[in-house]
Amino acid sequence: MDKNSYIGVFDSGIGGLTVVKGIVDSLPDENIVYFGDTARVPYGTRSKRQIIEYALSDVKFLATFDIKAVVIACNTADSTAREEVMAAYPEFPVFGVVDPASRMAAKTTRNGRIGVMATKATAASGAYDRAIARYNPEAEVFDMPCSLLVPLVENGRFLPGDKVAEMVVQEYAQPLVDKEVDTLILGCTHFPLLTDILRKYYPELNIISSSGAAAQELRESLEKAGTLNDSGKPGTHRYFVSDDAAQAEEIARYFMGSVLDSRVEQVRIE
Repeated sequence: MDKNSYIGVFDSGIGGLTVVKGIVDSLPDENIVYFGDTARVPYGTRSKRQIIEYALSDVKFLATFDIKAVVIACNTADSTAREEVMAAYPEFPVFGVVDPASRMAAKTTRNGRIGVMATKATAASGAYDRAIARYNPEAEVFDMPCSLLVPLVENGRFLPGDKVAEMVVQEYAQPLVDKEVDTLILGCTHFPLLTDILRKYYPELNIISSSGAAAQELRESLEKAGTLNDSGKPGTHRYFVSDDAAQAEEIARYFMGSVLDSRVEQVRIE
Protein backbone atom coordinates (compact mmCIF):
# COMPACT_ATOMS: atom_id res chain seq x y z
CA MET A 1 0.00 0.00 0.00
CA ASP A 2 1.39 3.42 -1.01
CA LYS A 3 2.54 5.52 1.97
CA ASN A 4 1.47 8.65 0.08
CA SER A 5 -2.16 7.51 -0.24
CA TYR A 6 -4.85 9.46 1.59
CA ILE A 7 -6.26 8.77 5.00
CA GLY A 8 -10.04 9.09 4.60
CA VAL A 9 -12.01 10.53 7.51
CA PHE A 10 -15.77 10.96 7.75
CA ASP A 11 -18.32 12.25 10.21
CA SER A 12 -21.99 13.15 10.19
CA GLY A 13 -21.03 16.82 10.22
CA ILE A 14 -18.12 19.11 10.95
CA GLY A 15 -17.23 17.63 14.35
CA GLY A 16 -14.94 15.02 12.85
CA LEU A 17 -12.51 17.82 12.07
CA THR A 18 -11.36 17.50 15.69
CA VAL A 19 -10.03 14.09 14.64
CA VAL A 20 -8.46 15.58 11.51
CA LYS A 21 -6.76 18.24 13.62
CA GLY A 22 -5.38 15.53 15.90
CA ILE A 23 -4.03 13.64 12.88
CA VAL A 24 -2.51 16.77 11.36
CA ASP A 25 -0.85 17.70 14.65
CA SER A 26 0.71 14.27 15.17
CA LEU A 27 1.14 13.19 11.53
CA PRO A 28 1.89 16.36 9.53
CA ASP A 29 3.16 14.43 6.48
CA GLU A 30 -0.08 12.50 5.94
CA ASN A 31 -2.46 13.27 3.08
CA ILE A 32 -6.04 13.49 4.35
CA VAL A 33 -9.45 13.65 2.68
CA TYR A 34 -12.38 14.56 4.91
CA PHE A 35 -16.10 14.21 4.28
CA GLY A 36 -18.73 15.73 6.55
CA ASP A 37 -22.30 14.68 5.82
CA THR A 38 -23.75 18.05 6.79
CA ALA A 39 -26.91 17.52 4.74
CA ARG A 40 -27.94 14.64 7.01
CA VAL A 41 -26.49 15.66 10.37
CA PRO A 42 -27.12 14.52 13.08
CA TYR A 43 -26.81 10.74 12.82
CA GLY A 44 -27.40 10.29 16.54
CA THR A 45 -31.19 10.44 16.25
CA ARG A 46 -31.45 8.07 13.25
CA SER A 47 -32.35 4.38 13.15
CA LYS A 48 -29.60 1.76 13.04
CA ARG A 49 -30.50 0.82 9.46
CA GLN A 50 -30.26 4.42 8.30
CA ILE A 51 -26.96 5.05 10.10
CA ILE A 52 -25.45 2.00 8.37
CA GLU A 53 -26.77 3.20 5.01
CA TYR A 54 -25.29 6.67 5.52
CA ALA A 55 -21.93 5.33 6.71
CA LEU A 56 -21.57 3.08 3.68
CA SER A 57 -22.37 5.93 1.31
CA ASP A 58 -19.82 8.15 3.07
CA VAL A 59 -17.07 5.55 2.65
CA LYS A 60 -18.13 4.97 -0.96
CA PHE A 61 -17.30 8.62 -1.63
CA LEU A 62 -13.97 8.46 0.22
CA ALA A 63 -13.07 5.30 -1.71
CA THR A 64 -13.10 7.32 -4.94
CA PHE A 65 -9.75 8.65 -3.73
CA ASP A 66 -6.58 6.59 -3.39
CA ILE A 67 -6.91 5.82 0.33
CA LYS A 68 -4.85 3.60 2.62
CA ALA A 69 -7.10 3.79 5.69
CA VAL A 70 -10.48 5.11 6.82
CA VAL A 71 -11.22 6.70 10.17
CA ILE A 72 -14.85 6.72 11.29
CA ALA A 73 -14.76 10.00 13.17
CA CYS A 74 -18.43 9.77 14.06
CA ASN A 75 -19.02 7.99 17.38
CA THR A 76 -22.55 7.10 16.30
CA ALA A 77 -21.42 5.52 13.03
CA ASP A 78 -18.48 3.80 14.72
CA SER A 79 -20.67 2.22 17.38
CA THR A 80 -23.43 1.28 14.93
CA ALA A 81 -21.93 0.60 11.50
CA ARG A 82 -18.22 -0.19 11.81
CA GLU A 83 -18.60 -3.93 11.20
CA GLU A 84 -20.65 -3.26 8.05
CA VAL A 85 -18.04 -0.80 6.77
CA MET A 86 -15.21 -3.27 7.41
CA ALA A 87 -17.12 -6.04 5.61
CA ALA A 88 -17.85 -3.84 2.60
CA TYR A 89 -14.28 -2.50 2.30
CA PRO A 90 -11.78 -5.20 3.28
CA GLU A 91 -9.08 -3.64 1.09
CA PHE A 92 -8.09 -1.03 3.71
CA PRO A 93 -8.08 -0.86 7.53
CA VAL A 94 -10.95 0.90 9.25
CA PHE A 95 -10.33 2.79 12.48
CA GLY A 96 -12.85 4.22 14.92
CA VAL A 97 -13.06 6.51 17.92
CA VAL A 98 -14.82 4.34 20.51
CA ASP A 99 -12.13 1.75 21.24
CA PRO A 100 -9.14 4.12 21.65
CA ALA A 101 -11.03 6.40 24.04
CA SER A 102 -12.35 3.42 25.99
CA ARG A 103 -8.88 1.96 26.41
CA MET A 104 -7.49 5.29 27.62
CA ALA A 105 -10.34 5.78 30.10
CA ALA A 106 -10.06 2.23 31.43
CA LYS A 107 -6.35 2.71 32.07
CA THR A 108 -6.51 6.16 33.66
CA THR A 109 -9.60 6.04 35.89
CA ARG A 110 -8.71 6.07 39.57
CA ASN A 111 -11.99 4.92 41.13
CA GLY A 112 -13.32 2.79 38.27
CA ARG A 113 -16.35 5.03 37.62
CA ILE A 114 -16.45 6.36 34.05
CA GLY A 115 -19.00 8.69 32.50
CA VAL A 116 -19.73 8.91 28.77
CA MET A 117 -21.35 11.94 27.17
CA ALA A 118 -22.58 10.85 23.73
CA THR A 119 -25.40 11.07 21.22
CA LYS A 120 -28.61 9.15 21.85
CA ALA A 121 -27.66 6.40 19.36
CA THR A 122 -24.15 5.94 20.74
CA ALA A 123 -25.39 5.78 24.33
CA ALA A 124 -28.13 3.31 23.39
CA SER A 125 -25.65 1.07 21.55
CA GLY A 126 -23.68 0.29 24.70
CA ALA A 127 -20.50 0.45 22.61
CA TYR A 128 -18.47 2.25 25.25
CA ASP A 129 -19.69 -0.08 27.99
CA ARG A 130 -18.52 -3.12 26.03
CA ALA A 131 -15.21 -1.59 24.99
CA ILE A 132 -14.32 -0.38 28.48
CA ALA A 133 -15.20 -3.80 29.91
CA ARG A 134 -12.56 -5.38 27.65
CA TYR A 135 -9.84 -3.26 29.23
CA ASN A 136 -11.19 -2.91 32.78
CA PRO A 137 -13.92 -5.45 33.64
CA GLU A 138 -14.39 -3.93 37.09
CA ALA A 139 -15.18 -0.43 35.83
CA GLU A 140 -18.68 1.02 36.11
CA VAL A 141 -19.84 2.98 33.08
CA PHE A 142 -22.57 5.62 33.09
CA ASP A 143 -23.89 6.74 29.70
CA MET A 144 -25.49 10.14 29.20
CA PRO A 145 -27.30 10.84 25.90
CA CYS A 146 -26.74 14.51 25.03
CA SER A 147 -29.06 15.33 22.15
CA LEU A 148 -28.77 19.13 22.42
CA LEU A 149 -25.00 19.47 22.30
CA VAL A 150 -24.32 18.75 18.62
CA PRO A 151 -26.64 21.55 17.37
CA LEU A 152 -25.10 23.95 19.88
CA VAL A 153 -21.55 23.23 18.73
CA GLU A 154 -22.51 23.28 15.04
CA ASN A 155 -23.81 26.80 15.65
CA GLY A 156 -20.66 27.98 17.41
CA ARG A 157 -22.15 27.87 20.91
CA PHE A 158 -19.37 26.23 22.93
CA LEU A 159 -17.28 28.89 24.64
CA PRO A 160 -17.21 29.65 28.38
CA GLY A 161 -19.44 32.62 29.06
CA ASP A 162 -22.17 31.41 26.70
CA LYS A 163 -24.91 31.02 29.29
CA VAL A 164 -27.04 28.67 27.18
CA ALA A 165 -24.11 26.37 26.38
CA GLU A 166 -22.97 26.35 30.00
CA MET A 167 -26.46 25.53 31.25
CA VAL A 168 -26.94 22.65 28.80
CA VAL A 169 -23.47 21.20 29.45
CA GLN A 170 -24.10 21.22 33.19
CA GLU A 171 -27.51 19.61 32.71
CA TYR A 172 -25.82 16.62 31.10
CA ALA A 173 -22.59 16.51 33.10
CA GLN A 174 -23.88 17.08 36.62
CA PRO A 175 -25.79 13.77 36.91
CA LEU A 176 -22.56 11.96 35.99
CA VAL A 177 -20.59 13.92 38.55
CA ASP A 178 -23.28 13.10 41.12
CA LYS A 179 -22.52 9.42 40.43
CA GLU A 180 -18.91 10.17 41.44
CA VAL A 181 -17.32 9.49 38.06
CA ASP A 182 -13.68 10.57 38.01
CA THR A 183 -13.20 10.09 34.26
CA LEU A 184 -15.40 11.53 31.51
CA ILE A 185 -15.28 10.40 27.89
CA LEU A 186 -16.42 12.96 25.35
CA GLY A 187 -18.06 10.35 23.13
CA CYS A 188 -18.85 12.61 20.20
CA THR A 189 -16.33 14.42 18.03
CA HIS A 190 -18.19 17.70 18.53
CA PHE A 191 -17.79 17.60 22.28
CA PRO A 192 -14.04 18.40 22.65
CA LEU A 193 -14.96 21.99 21.85
CA LEU A 194 -16.93 22.00 25.11
CA THR A 195 -13.85 21.05 27.15
CA ASP A 196 -13.25 24.58 28.44
CA ILE A 197 -16.79 24.76 29.84
CA LEU A 198 -16.42 21.34 31.44
CA ARG A 199 -13.07 22.30 33.00
CA LYS A 200 -14.59 25.54 34.28
CA TYR A 201 -17.23 23.69 36.29
CA TYR A 202 -15.57 20.30 36.83
CA PRO A 203 -11.79 20.87 37.08
CA GLU A 204 -11.30 17.59 38.94
CA LEU A 205 -12.51 15.40 36.09
CA ASN A 206 -10.14 13.36 33.93
CA ILE A 207 -11.54 14.33 30.51
CA ILE A 208 -10.80 12.07 27.55
CA SER A 209 -11.44 13.17 23.99
CA SER A 210 -12.35 10.39 21.58
CA SER A 211 -10.75 12.53 18.86
CA GLY A 212 -7.31 12.69 20.45
CA ALA A 213 -7.33 9.00 21.34
CA ALA A 214 -8.27 8.06 17.76
CA ALA A 215 -5.40 10.07 16.26
CA GLN A 216 -2.95 8.39 18.63
CA GLU A 217 -4.17 4.88 17.72
CA LEU A 218 -3.96 5.68 14.00
CA ARG A 219 -0.33 6.73 14.31
CA GLU A 220 0.60 3.57 16.21
CA SER A 221 -1.16 1.35 13.66
CA LEU A 222 0.40 3.01 10.60
CA GLU A 223 3.84 2.75 12.15
CA LYS A 224 3.30 -0.94 12.87
CA ALA A 225 2.04 -1.60 9.32
CA GLY A 226 4.90 0.33 7.74
CA THR A 227 2.52 2.68 5.92
CA LEU A 228 3.30 5.88 7.83
CA ASN A 229 4.04 8.77 5.49
CA ASP A 230 7.56 9.91 6.39
CA SER A 231 8.24 12.02 3.31
CA GLY A 232 9.13 15.09 5.34
CA LYS A 233 6.73 17.18 3.22
CA PRO A 234 3.50 18.70 4.59
CA GLY A 235 0.51 16.58 3.63
CA THR A 236 -2.28 17.59 1.27
CA HIS A 237 -5.67 18.07 2.95
CA ARG A 238 -9.01 18.11 1.16
CA TYR A 239 -12.37 18.87 2.77
CA PHE A 240 -15.82 18.01 1.45
CA VAL A 241 -19.35 18.40 2.80
CA SER A 242 -22.77 17.42 1.48
CA ASP A 243 -24.42 20.79 2.17
CA ASP A 244 -23.56 24.50 2.22
CA ALA A 245 -19.75 24.65 1.86
CA ALA A 246 -19.43 28.32 2.83
CA GLN A 247 -21.29 27.81 6.09
CA ALA A 248 -19.35 24.62 6.79
CA GLU A 249 -16.06 26.39 6.21
CA GLU A 250 -16.98 29.11 8.68
CA ILE A 251 -17.84 26.53 11.35
CA ALA A 252 -14.79 24.44 10.44
CA ARG A 253 -12.52 27.26 11.52
CA TYR A 254 -13.84 26.83 15.07
CA PHE A 255 -12.62 23.23 14.97
CA MET A 256 -9.39 23.61 13.03
CA GLY A 257 -8.18 27.18 13.42
CA SER A 258 -5.16 27.90 11.23
CA VAL A 259 -4.81 24.17 10.48
CA LEU A 260 -7.70 24.51 8.01
CA ASP A 261 -5.41 25.02 5.02
CA SER A 262 -7.72 24.62 2.01
CA ARG A 263 -11.26 25.44 0.94
CA VAL A 264 -14.25 23.29 1.85
CA GLU A 265 -16.04 21.89 -1.22
CA GLN A 266 -19.64 20.74 -1.55
CA VAL A 267 -20.35 17.39 -3.18
CA ARG A 268 -23.44 15.32 -3.76
CA ILE A 269 -23.30 11.70 -2.70
CA GLU A 270 -25.69 8.78 -3.07
